[in-house]
Amino acid sequence: MAKILVIYYSRSGNTRKMAEAVAKGAKDGGGEVTLKDVKECEPKELLEYDGIIAGSPTYYGIVAGEMKNFFDRSVKHHGKLEGKVGGAFASAMALGGGNETTVMSILQMMLVHGMIIQGKTKKNHYGAVSINAPDEEAWEECRQVGIRVATLSGKLFE
Repeated sequence: MAKILVIYYSRSGNTRKMAEAVAKGAKDGGGEVTLKDVKECEPKELLEYDGIIAGSPTYYGIVAGEMKNFFDRSVKHHGKLEGKVGGAFASAMALGGGNETTVMSILQMMLVHGMIIQGKTKKNHYGAVSINAPDEEAWEECRQVGIRVATLSGKLFE
């Protein structure tokens, strides 16, 4: 069973709700899931997982400082995350508020670590997004991110 870490930062609770949906999806996809607020996670913990899914609210069109700081501190493990599976999700307060650029900033950090990212051919190609609290559609998109990462991790690491 693939080990999946879902890490998130949430100030209003919206991104936390998304993280819970992602974690549900990862479980549905056969993963053994750990859900953690990024403030309660240390970068060395990334080494323990086959798949890592990160979520952040959007601030000024990019990832929140708390998540960026976490990945900045992960530099001491550079090269050790290569081949692990990654995924991302983001929330914003408005349509056009930078969700996609936030997801891409998370994926860029994962790609620099050498992680594997699986895109999607229909809707939300890069990861799940939500405007404010996730509605049913956004919740399902989050669940699908979890399923994709857990399923691919299971294929690669079992």
